[in-house]
Amino acid sequence: MTEIKQDRGNKIQERFRGDKGKINKPGNNENKEWIPITKLGRLVKNKKIISIEQIFYHSISIKEQEIIDYFLGSELKDEVIKIMPVQKQTRAGQRTRFKAFVIIGDFNGHVGLGVKSAKEAASAIRGAIIIAKLSIVPARKGFWGEYEGVAHTVPVKVTGKCGSIRVRCIPAPRGSGIVAGKIPKKLLTVAGYKDVFTSSKGHTRTIGNFAKATFEAISMTYNFSTPDLWAEQKLISNPLF
Repeated sequence: MTEIKQDRGNKIQERFRGDKGKINKPGNNENKEWIPITKLGRLVKNKKIISIEQIFYHSISIKEQEIIDYFLGSELKDEVIKIMPVQKQTRAGQRTRFKAFVIIGDFNGHVGLGVKSAKEAASAIRGAIIIAKLSIVPARKGFWGEYEGVAHTVPVKVTGKCGSIRVRCIPAPRGSGIVAGKIPKKLLTVAGYKDVFTSSKGHTRTIGNFAKATFEAISMTYNFSTPDLWAEQKLISNPLF
């Protein structure tokens, strides 16, 4: 009887366990061929969409990190700006996890910020990199003064906020460099800016909020229509329809 009960218990455990050991974790399928699961992914793989700007133009949400790798993979660089332990009080005691903040960009007009918590620091970093890829936004560049050479600074004054922190990015003359704190300087450099003045207020020691406020300011650069965008432009059809 005991053997029958054990066999029955093992079968029930196997049924509820399912294929837990076969779950594809992030980073395990890097060498496997990409099989798209969204319509956008299929269009990208079939080369119906030829640039990432086409996706940004229509504000299409990106749900697969492989789309970013397809367009920007070799140019992207990532950097962990902070890893911090976070705790949650439970009945059994305190549960400690690790929270990672990662920035990613190509130093040429694309930047992303990812935040992820996990039981292990390595898992948190991997998850944050994936989130940063999915949150990549275009960073628009402009000029200070005359329109000469390559765009080097933010086109207009932009402000980002998160919590008590307010970060303002101001166009700067060529050769000024990035005048900013440690965290905003990293984000602005990764986005591809050469000369920017910044001013900030609030509790800027909170690195996570400081990074989020700077990222919001960078993403606001495409929210303003400056005179160089006033000319009539040919509309591009949406590839999803």
